[in-house]
Amino acid sequence: MDKKIVASGAPWKKALVIACAAILVAALVWGLSQTGERALSVDTNRLNIATVERGIFEDFIPLRGRVTPAKTVFLDAIEGGRVEAIFVEDGATLKAGDMIARLSNTSLQLSVTSNEALVAEQLNNMRSIELQLEQNRLQHKRNLLDLNHQIRLLSRQLAHEQELLNNNLIAKNQVDDTRDTLAWYTDTLTVSLESQRTDELMQQQQLAFLKSTGEQLEKALQISRQNLENMNIRAPVAGKLSGFDAEIGQSIARGGRLGQIDTPDDFKVSAFIDEFYLGRVDLEQKASLSRNNQNFSLSISKIYPQVRNGQFEVDLQFDDQKPGDIRRGQTLQTRLQLSDAEPAILIPNAAFFQDTGGNWIFVVSQDGSEAVKRNIRTGRRNNQYIEVISGLAADERVIVSSYGEYQQIERLNLNL
Repeated sequence: MDKKIVASGAPWKKALVIACAAILVAALVWGLSQTGERALSVDTNRLNIATVERGIFEDFIPLRGRVTPAKTVFLDAIEGGRVEAIFVEDGATLKAGDMIARLSNTSLQLSVTSNEALVAEQLNNMRSIELQLEQNRLQHKRNLLDLNHQIRLLSRQLAHEQELLNNNLIAKNQVDDTRDTLAWYTDTLTVSLESQRTDELMQQQQLAFLKSTGEQLEKALQISRQNLENMNIRAPVAGKLSGFDAEIGQSIARGGRLGQIDTPDDFKVSAFIDEFYLGRVDLEQKASLSRNNQNFSLSISKIYPQVRNGQFEVDLQFDDQKPGDIRRGQTLQTRLQLSDAEPAILIPNAAFFQDTGGNWIFVVSQDGSEAVKRNIRTGRRNNQYIEVISGLAADERVIVSSYGEYQQIERLNLNL
């Protein structure tokens, strides 16, 4: 037989417990709303804590550069042709003028031969014209000599006949004929002198033109011969040959690159810099390199104007001595100095900066029990330190690890 179960305790007690819990929750919510502060308990083993320091801020950026030759001369084929002979191998050390290879080009050889014949013919024609002009000048001179001679003879004859006429020994018409002949020769002399002056002027102008034309033809002939000589590939400067991989029988196009010659044991460092620093980089700006416990000084010697993929390229040259164990293509870690070193309040350049942008930081209390968010103002930074302009004092301790989980937190309760 079933037995009726009687409920234990009064219902008003359960209602009282529920009401107390609701009041407690409401009080907590009201408290948080009044302070506006959100707190979180964190294990200190998960945090990186650093001390604010007073020190010297060195404004530099690290550069990863590539060792390249200080000077490079490219070997391009001025005239195309077939490789007939190779005299050195890639990597050889050359002196200026050393033979590297010899090309052949039948069309070029025929063209040069034809040009030589044409130039020689034109030069010969010019020489003929010059000879003819000289002969004309001499003919004018002979004509003048004859005219002057005839005038002198006729003058004496006229004087003699005039005496005979005065003594009635000859007829008057004979004297008149002599006088007319003398007048004709005299007029002819005047015309010949004028013609000689005109011919001489024209001759000088024509000779000057022929001389200029002859010089141009001589230069054209030299260029044709030089083109043929360029088929012999020689080292233009002393240095080490690189990138030379020509083979016997290979056809090289006009302007094709055969290789390059690098200056021996003379290197520079080429590096790319983020375009953010474009306005802070200038020529002769100093950089440093530490290698094998030695420091080497460098200066920016060239800034390339193009910006590619958010970076621009610079060349750095060694100021004094350079490391003796560097090779072409090797990478070196350098530091480019952006400004002079100055005293400053410093904090480590760590992960927190990526989350806060350097605008705020958690400052640890003196007893180490908590860390409170504080607004700060930061300035320059390098790969080691950030310069603090305001908001922190030396010897304070700050949290510098990532703030990814604490973006909305105002206070961290630190559990030791």
